[in-house]
Amino acid sequence: MSAVHEVIDLDEHDHRPAESGGTTPARLVARRKMNVRLVAAFVVGAVLGGVGVSELRDSRDERERNASVALVAFPTYIGGGGSGSDGPGVIQMNGQLAVINAGPAPITVGAAVGQRPGIQVRDTGQSRPLRPGGTGWIDVKLRIECSTAFESEPLSIRFSVETADRQVREVSYPVAVKGSAWHQGAEMPCRYVSYSGKGGG
Repeated sequence: MSAVHEVIDLDEHDHRPAESGGTTPARLVARRKMNVRLVAAFVVGAVLGGVGVSELRDSRDERERNASVALVAFPTYIGGGGSGSDGPGVIQMNGQLAVINAGPAPITVGAAVGQRPGIQVRDTGQSRPLRPGGTGWIDVKLRIECSTAFESEPLSIRFSVETADRQVREVSYPVAVKGSAWHQGAEMPCRYVSYSGKGGG
């Protein structure tokens, strides 16, 4: 009987490793679940990180867009005024300057000042809000020396511009005055002051 019992003990002992080995698939499943969770966490982190980076990039792009300024300007009108007290061959007239907002954000154009030998331009103190692609007309005062004002050299006009982020920036734009509306409008008054100067001499 004891011999039979020993055989049974051996059989039972033989089954134990098999039973403990039977838990291996459960461990594999647990490892797979852990791997899946890690991958899912990585994917979620990557997505969230991508969204954060995208938002930061969008915010930076918006700031740059609001801060950027691009203008185009050209003379559109001259009239009124006449000879001033600055000497012979000099006239003072009223004019207008067209300003186009070529940038991506709305701006407000304030001061406009330009000077080179023969011509001076200054605004009359009125500001103009401009949407992107919009055009505004700025009233200016001109001081023109008839003999040199309309040479081929452009006149650099400095604009004071408030951007969408409420920062004030200065932007310069070279305005061609030779052959412009200012040039054409000043021809007759310049002839008059030149003739008067010769007649007075």
